[in-house]
Amino acid sequence: MFHRAHPLIPKPICLELARLVVKENIVNKRETVQALVDSVQRGDLERAKSMFAEDFQFSGPVSEPIGADAWFDMSVNLKTAFPDLDYHFKVIGADGDVVRSTRQLSGTHSGAFDLTKMEMGVIPATNRSFASKVEKTRITVKENKITSWIIEPTEGAGLKAILGQLGVKPSPSM
Repeated sequence: MFHRAHPLIPKPICLELARLVVKENIVNKRETVQALVDSVQRGDLERAKSMFAEDFQFSGPVSEPIGADAWFDMSVNLKTAFPDLDYHFKVIGADGDVVRSTRQLSGTHSGAFDLTKMEMGVIPATNRSFASKVEKTRITVKENKITSWIIEPTEGAGLKAILGQLGVKPSPSM
């Protein structure tokens, strides 16, 4: 039947344990990111912000990386301008500390859109809807905290694309 050279010598379990630990860490990181994106989608931005590390950085759709407080302000502003904002998040994989995901924003501009920090003033509600293209993201998790959230530049996505769909002329600096 089964022929083993040494039937009484057990297989090494340290390799199997190491694989389980790595798999468990990746699963935990995916779960952390899923909890983050679920919080953002629900509009529970305080919960999302609490998941960030002290040195958290968000980059991609902003001119330069921003920290947790600026991310929070930006997100509150988006939810005010687009109360039905849907991020269409999908967690698609993990490699070490980095979890890959996608997002595709859509919503209706039914509230004031405050872009004073971008020297564009406050844009009153247009009641127009928008849907951006799918954007790829990389979210880094270390010690169960989100340390970075990077959104890859994508044609047809981001603030410029949203403003275009709303019929608002973006500032020349965009």
